[in-house]
Amino acid sequence: MAKLSYKVSYYVLYVMFAITLVVLGLFFFGGDAQGDAVLTNVDPEMWQPAHTDALLFLNYALFGIGIVAAAVSFVHFLVCNPKASMGSLEVLAGSIILLVITWFMGSPEKLEIISYEGTDNVGFWAQATDMFLYSLYALFTIAVVCMLLGGVKKKLS
Repeated sequence: MAKLSYKVSYYVLYVMFAITLVVLGLFFFGGDAQGDAVLTNVDPEMWQPAHTDALLFLNYALFGIGIVAAAVSFVHFLVCNPKASMGSLEVLAGSIILLVITWFMGSPEKLEIISYEGTDNVGFWAQATDMFLYSLYALFTIAVVCMLLGGVKKKLS
């Protein structure tokens, strides 16, 4: 059974690589946007590739596939080996707790950005950005501390 799953994942990986290379080729070598695809509020000197939408949709699709694959493999691991999966549940719970803590650390107040008049720098999105940044800082700090402690433990043993 493991051999079949290895073969399937092997071929799926290479199909995804091929699709990505084709879409990247279209994006970089597919020419300039024409007609309605041209953005009028952008500096005319800037390059507007013709197949930007294809690249964005590919990224959305790959992100979705990654989320689904992670969820399916997590559930499969949880069902097949519940005792060993407790560590994964602890990591998931810790991640959720970290995101909740950093959400409340964030500020929904408007961030003044020079020459930006949009609404994505206030409220939910401002607080979500703070949450992700604070979480990144916390995870980076945890990673550095774990590396240092792992090195000290290795030297002591």
